[in-house]
Amino acid sequence: LLLLLGLVVLSECVVKVPLRKGESFRNRLQRLGLLGDYLKKYPYNPASKYFPTLAQSSAEVLQNYMDIEYYGTISIGTPPQEFTVIFDTGSANLWVPSVYCSSSACTNHNRFNPQQSTTFQATNTPVSIQYGTGSMSGFLGYDTLQVGNIKISNQMFGLSESEPGSFLYYSPFDGILGLAFPSIASSQATPVFDNMWSQGLIPQNLFSVYLSSDGQSGSYVLFGGVDTSYYSGSLNWVPLTAETYWQITLDSISINGQVIACSQSCQAIVDTGTSLMTGPTTPIANIQYYIGASQDSNGQYVINCNNISNMPTIVFTINGVQYPLPPTAYVRQNQQGCSSGFQAMTLPTNSGDLWILGDVFIRQYFVVFDRTNNYVAMAPVA
Repeated sequence: LLLLLGLVVLSECVVKVPLRKGESFRNRLQRLGLLGDYLKKYPYNPASKYFPTLAQSSAEVLQNYMDIEYYGTISIGTPPQEFTVIFDTGSANLWVPSVYCSSSACTNHNRFNPQQSTTFQATNTPVSIQYGTGSMSGFLGYDTLQVGNIKISNQMFGLSESEPGSFLYYSPFDGILGLAFPSIASSQATPVFDNMWSQGLIPQNLFSVYLSSDGQSGSYVLFGGVDTSYYSGSLNWVPLTAETYWQITLDSISINGQVIACSQSCQAIVDTGTSLMTGPTTPIANIQYYIGASQDSNGQYVINCNNISNMPTIVFTINGVQYPLPPTAYVRQNQQGCSSGFQAMTLPTNSGDLWILGDVFIRQYFVVFDRTNNYVAMAPVA
């Protein structure tokens, strides 16, 4: 671990992938006047992403992507075919739409054509990924993947053949690039980051994430190193409690020194694939009360934009270090008004409390994901 204190800042081997902030699926539906009907027709539970038994079928669940806003570009094949993907630390598979998909969701997204790639290798292995309005199903194949300025050979990825429902039709991304552990990968596909490291393409077995708060530019995923200019102070290292998701222990959640949730500690997952701060139903309801959020006709928690300056700072204590979230961080503002950045999820019985530290948190705290020592490290963004 001490060796990591002298992390590479930037080198020719470090791969920096810019991320851009776009309109979320939720905001798009809201702008089009479709959100209320959609939520009534397709109620969803964010916990399904982490507890597949809560979904109708196993494997990954994409329900949390309703709020996702950050995307990056990759290319697959020879010559390269370009796709916009979510770099998701809460899943482990890479998949994109294919030309074999006839669903409406595929018609308005980039689709991979294996016949146009001289390096593609097909398999007979099926893949299925469950999401709120149906499922993505298809098959696995191998091809050259380009992420930033490096090429990964023989990367296994999913090619969709069916994407029923309207969810992915409205989604502004083509596919998903998972950055979690191989243990949760569907069909035992080796994740992209594992291949980066095993093929000697990056200098260190870690990656870091910076999400800009201005929403326009500067966000990135950096594979193989850490750029110290993007955070202030020192990195605080937190051991993982599981080698599945990037899961850690959360000591407590407090307001003005009073613990309001997670009083006996609980588990938390650092997830770039979830936009909001997500937790168990009762503690989240208490937080909504403390910050003055109320439900609208769509069941969404809204806030009076004029009250932001009077709202409390919420402090997450992790491994003895306090990580405050001011109201400017957890209040979401758009043309439709202000809403809460906290969201409830229904957890399985006897699963214990689980919190998801999504983009609301990561915008405030630069995060390093270290696979060599199984740690995450966090520091305030510069």
